[in-house]
Amino acid sequence: MIDLSRRLTAEALGTGLLVATVVGSGIMAETLTTDVALALLANTIATGAILVVLISTLGPISGAHFNPAVSLIFALRRELPARDAGSYAVVQIIAGVMGAIVAHAMFDLPLLQASSKIRTGGAQWFSEGVAAFGLVAVILAGIRFERKAVPMLVGLYMTAAYWFTASTSFANPAVAIARSVTDTFSGIRPLDLPGFILAQLVGALVALALMSWLLRVPAGSALPINPEDPT
Repeated sequence: MIDLSRRLTAEALGTGLLVATVVGSGIMAETLTTDVALALLANTIATGAILVVLISTLGPISGAHFNPAVSLIFALRRELPARDAGSYAVVQIIAGVMGAIVAHAMFDLPLLQASSKIRTGGAQWFSEGVAAFGLVAVILAGIRFERKAVPMLVGLYMTAAYWFTASTSFANPAVAIARSVTDTFSGIRPLDLPGFILAQLVGALVALALMSWLLRVPAGSALPINPEDPT
């Protein structure tokens, strides 16, 4: 296994670049157009694309979680030590905030801002639960059946989820926290964070429970469905 320091560096780099892309592309979109739908489309394409790149390049080092909810799931599956999962979450959150700061610096904006964008209510929270549920389900099924396709699967899922969820699919506590320090297109009020984060964690845990059953190899099977996965 690759040593923890390098895995944490990969998680920090990936999460920071992910947030810089989310925030930076939102700022660029708002600068170039007043059409909210077009701005969201630009934000979506950039986010989906960077996820494919980051997971493909950093996944072999750290697993490319970039998301405390995903790290929690792998800890519960006993594929990541609990202490390492805690360290992953800390660096993901710190790096996410740094990513927002980098995006602000690139566009000559105040480096730290308190977002004023209201994102709250039952529909938003439910959307975040659905978004995180789908993300974890895609990751676990992808690892089970099409491991090499996981970067594309996650990128495509998030591209779709930006549009089919009312919350535009944060699906990530670290990204949500980072987006609370930008008062730009992709921001969220700090006051609204607890509801989002709780919904994300619940959605991820529900996905773990369902997929653990759904992907289980039937008793007595000679071989697992995916011969590369002995579980």
